[in-house]
Amino acid sequence: MTSDVVADRSAMPAQPPSAVRVVVAASIGNALEWFDFLIYGYFALNISKLFFPVGNGTIALLITFATFGLSYVVRPLGAIVIGAYTDRHGRRAGLTLSIGLMMIGTAMMAVMPTYAAIGLAAPALVLVARLLQGFSVGGEFGSATAFLVEHTATRKGFLASRQWASQGLTALVASIFGVVLTGVLTEPQLLSWGWRVPFFFGLLLGPIGLYIRSRMAETPEYAAIEPTKTPVRDLLSRHPMAVILAIGASIISNSSNYLILYIPTYAVKELGLPQSTGFTATLVGAVILSAVSPLFGHWSDKIGRVRIMLTMGAVFLVTAYPIFWVMVAYPSMAAAILAAGWLSLVKAGYSGVLPSLLAELFPTETRGIGMSLSFSISVTIFGGFAPLIATWLIAQTGDPLSPSFYLMVTAALSMVALSFSSGRLRHG
Repeated sequence: MTSDVVADRSAMPAQPPSAVRVVVAASIGNALEWFDFLIYGYFALNISKLFFPVGNGTIALLITFATFGLSYVVRPLGAIVIGAYTDRHGRRAGLTLSIGLMMIGTAMMAVMPTYAAIGLAAPALVLVARLLQGFSVGGEFGSATAFLVEHTATRKGFLASRQWASQGLTALVASIFGVVLTGVLTEPQLLSWGWRVPFFFGLLLGPIGLYIRSRMAETPEYAAIEPTKTPVRDLLSRHPMAVILAIGASIISNSSNYLILYIPTYAVKELGLPQSTGFTATLVGAVILSAVSPLFGHWSDKIGRVRIMLTMGAVFLVTAYPIFWVMVAYPSMAAAILAAGWLSLVKAGYSGVLPSLLAELFPTETRGIGMSLSFSISVTIFGGFAPLIATWLIAQTGDPLSPSFYLMVTAALSMVALSFSSGRLRHG
């Protein structure tokens, strides 16, 4: 055993931590780190006017979403650095590092001067903040999921599903900010200072997550192994197929996640609805995602992971077009709520099971880097640029239903990966 493992073992309490403490430690940081990402997406229209005033509203919005997407380009790098750090030094160490870096990026966004104040330096600094946040989140998913599943032998699906339940709660809080701020403040007030309020809220809560994580003991599974000194090399040389399958299984989870995030912008730009309508719809979707994800995670502990996920992938495939058609044919708050609610329900069924499936594809020694890198690559390619792709598809085709085709293609890709994952899991 290395000295790190021995030290971690000696620091463990006589009684293992309760499931509640484990979930809180992993989920609060995960929730807070995603909060900033959601707020940026929800207030993309406002941010585009303040930091990317190019004269053409569509171009400004495209640039805003491109900056949003670029933050995902560095996620694989963050996954490699933080994921490898997690496998070498422990789950607690990786979780503490990732949330600390995220707080720096959130602080930058909260106090960032606009284009009118400092010119081209403003969009440049926004990009720096986004890149820093993308780097930190890159290692968050694998570290937090490993922390959850390695504290239990029989309820891995249920505990790991808290990843998406916490993100649902985050989306709920972010949506509440969107509904209240857009409903109470005037447009000048929202542009002047209102959009900054959620960023300051995230900044104030960040130290709570940092404190809780820094005081948690190491996971029993990690404490029982000899940590590898070369996690990246071990992962790529011994488990390349697991990486490919994990990327594929994550595709529809990520594409659907960021198309749901795109709904407030879609409601305004394509349907001509008030901005508050989109936020109300995503608020309802967030409640569904938070409440339903643990139910499917628990169910997967009983009947298996792949069967549930294949079913949900098929539901995505056959309902994506009809749900967008409803929004376009009947542009209203009810239609937007139906779309966000339905997509969130299907996503809860799929994504609530995903973390535990990914954890089972990798051994403990490379679980942190394996999940972080695989999920981050999938997010970068299929998730972070989803709002940009949706906006581009509509601009090129003139068809407001075109985002549904992207959702259908990504669902099919994940179903193929799941079919191969099933055989791999059966054979260990």
